[in-house]
Amino acid sequence: MHYDVVIIGGGPGGLAAALTLGRSRRNVLLLDGGPRRNATATHIHNFVTRDGTPPEVFRRLGREQLAPYGSVEVRDQRVETITGEHGAFTIDGTITARRILLCTGMVDRLPAIEGTAELWGRQIFICPYCHGWEVQDRLFAYIAAKPEMVRMALLLRGWSKDVAVLTNAAFALPSELRAQLTTAKVHLDERAIARLEPSRVVFTDGESLAREIYFMHPEQRQVPIVTSLGLELDAMGYVKIGDMRETSRRGIYAAGDLVTPMQAALGAAAAGSLAAGMLNHELTIELALAGAI
Repeated sequence: MHYDVVIIGGGPGGLAAALTLGRSRRNVLLLDGGPRRNATATHIHNFVTRDGTPPEVFRRLGREQLAPYGSVEVRDQRVETITGEHGAFTIDGTITARRILLCTGMVDRLPAIEGTAELWGRQIFICPYCHGWEVQDRLFAYIAAKPEMVRMALLLRGWSKDVAVLTNAAFALPSELRAQLTTAKVHLDERAIARLEPSRVVFTDGESLAREIYFMHPEQRQVPIVTSLGLELDAMGYVKIGDMRETSRRGIYAAGDLVTPMQAALGAAAAGSLAAGMLNHELTIELALAGAI
């Protein structure tokens, strides 16, 4: 079972990449066996022509649109190992490929605050562009893990007039940021959080603040298969890629959430298509010069 490209990850990035490579007549295998990062989300938003589409419907449609391209194969299979080198990779000991394209996304590490897991994806969100419209004008809270994240609350004012920043007693806020919050009419609460509830945040002192919608940016980590490859990461832990979307390991490319903190379904799809085009450009010229096509 030899392929030109094996794509790992079947979300928007992987599906878009498979479509681009299929239309380029490349022999492609898309492997998608890991848990979905947006498993708790009910709809995909801010995606032109697909605004409001449930994630499972989006994936089904994406796979259906790959069907006319006979050189593209899709399997529900989790990848455990990748060995080999540029032009001759081996996946799980039985699948070989000239190139690898990682579209694995990231794993969110939710803060240890009671109620977070239950509300995640339903009343707790990361991106206001993806979910802000549906919850506009409700009581917002932004839970900031670091001082540099606090200004996110100023952006949230575009969707609600009632925004609070919660620091969870994790850091001291510089006076300049305090002044900006006051000017923007953003409430600041620096108390430690005991738990998050659907209609309020409860602090460790027993008092509470009425809130309905929470935003946060949890820490993220790479999925195990990416970690195992020993790829070079940036200071924030995202995979470093060059202009051609190739990682520090020759022949392995990456696209989507695993390379940037600017994460959205539409952005991942665009990145997947671009990486596939870059990869195909190099691979096709290589095969043509070798007389293999």
